[in-house]
Amino acid sequence: MEYERRRDQVTVRLTGELDHCSAQSIRRELDEMIADPGVKKLVLDLRGLTFMDSSGIGVILGRYRALAQRGGKVAVKNMNPHIERIFILSGMNQIIEII
Repeated sequence: MEYERRRDQVTVRLTGELDHCSAQSIRRELDEMIADPGVKKLVLDLRGLTFMDSSGIGVILGRYRALAQRGGKVAVKNMNPHIERIFILSGMNQIIEII
């Protein structure tokens, strides 16, 4: 996982799989990044993500809730067709911006 912070936005590039095995460590790292109250937007660049299951959906939704409580936002970009399909079927596209 690579990340870049610019002002109030953190962009995180995820690679590999976001599943049951990796969800806990990714969740922990993302929580550390957004713990700073100055972070208002989390952008997840999913270009390098090859697989995501319901655990990955939970990771993204949890960060959405955490930021939304303080007026922040989460967005995703560069999804492959498989990840985008999961994203849309789960209804996440209704609450999380797709860039």
